[in-house]
Amino acid sequence: MQENFKKIGIIYNCDVEESTSLAKKLQEKLENSTLFCAADMQKNIDLAIVIGGDGTFLKASRFYAPHSIPILGFNVGRLGYLTQARPDEIDNVINKLTNNDFTIENRLMLKAQGKTALNDVVIKGVNCARSSTMELYINDKKLCSYVADGLIISTPTGSTAYSLSAGGPVVSPLLDCFLIIPICPHTLNMRPIVIPTTEKITIKNADEKLNVSFDGQVDLIIDNEITIEKSEFSAKLLALSHQKDKFYDILKEKLHWSLSPRK
Repeated sequence: MQENFKKIGIIYNCDVEESTSLAKKLQEKLENSTLFCAADMQKNIDLAIVIGGDGTFLKASRFYAPHSIPILGFNVGRLGYLTQARPDEIDNVINKLTNNDFTIENRLMLKAQGKTALNDVVIKGVNCARSSTMELYINDKKLCSYVADGLIISTPTGSTAYSLSAGGPVVSPLLDCFLIIPICPHTLNMRPIVIPTTEKITIKNADEKLNVSFDGQVDLIIDNEITIEKSEFSAKLLALSHQKDKFYDILKEKLHWSLSPRK
């Protein structure tokens, strides 16, 4: 095992039986490993192996990013876009870790209101039953007003999540950019925008408070203004492949990008 990985934490979803059983099986094969429930993660480790779905992985990424601890995911959920290993690949994963056959990718994150997000920050009016008018400012200069159900501020990692469902583009995680996507806008000329991460994004709504969601997991009700910027932390994703085109392989495998329409 790589010298830097002297202590390995195995994080599992304690509400999912398959996650718990796989975590125990993995612990038996890995020396110097400790089990942590996702609700009680600890930071005194060198590598976090996350067993669950993308939700568990996102929670772990936000927890471990400030500590520069790399994370690797086993998928026992549904899509598992971020979790790259399958339960039947335990021996292969251990072999790659032992032989240092991996890379560590730095994925940019968003920050706002003292919180961080790996995928996205979603802003809606507190009254989600109706559309809201939201003003978008870039570097304190007003760009436009949206009449929409809300706005998604996404990272490239999050471009295949909620952003994609709302009509946003698929963006390579190697790019250093933010995506701004309106949710169900009332005018067709309101299209997604891609901007550099050096820009400061401010969203205002004079009519009501804002409901802000971080990775769809942490929700806040705030006053009518929020500023979103690039986080000083990045999520360190351990990738078990040196292939530069791994992102496109996952795109085809998970989202069935290469399938032709049925006749």
